[in-house]
Amino acid sequence: MASIEKIKEEIGQIAQRPKNTPASDIERIVNQLGQQGYDVRARKMRHGTLYAVQGRRFAVCVHNPGSGQLKICYVREFLDAMVELGLYE
Repeated sequence: MASIEKIKEEIGQIAQRPKNTPASDIERIVNQLGQQGYDVRARKMRHGTLYAVQGRRFAVCVHNPGSGQLKICYVREFLDAMVELGLYE
């Protein structure tokens, strides 16, 4: 189980490379937050996943399943949610 400081560090790494972020990185962070006691929910959709962390929702859509990289708008939405939760500045 990762500590909150380690999770914050991983979020910072994602912020440094928003064009090169796979969906699995965001999924791993959300799962780690759940292990830390955050209220986490995930709903699989046709082209991605809708997440809710402490009631803050954000979507991660994979338009091209073969590429593996997310569009920047989904990474920004994730980062905005992390800012609201106090996990990223």
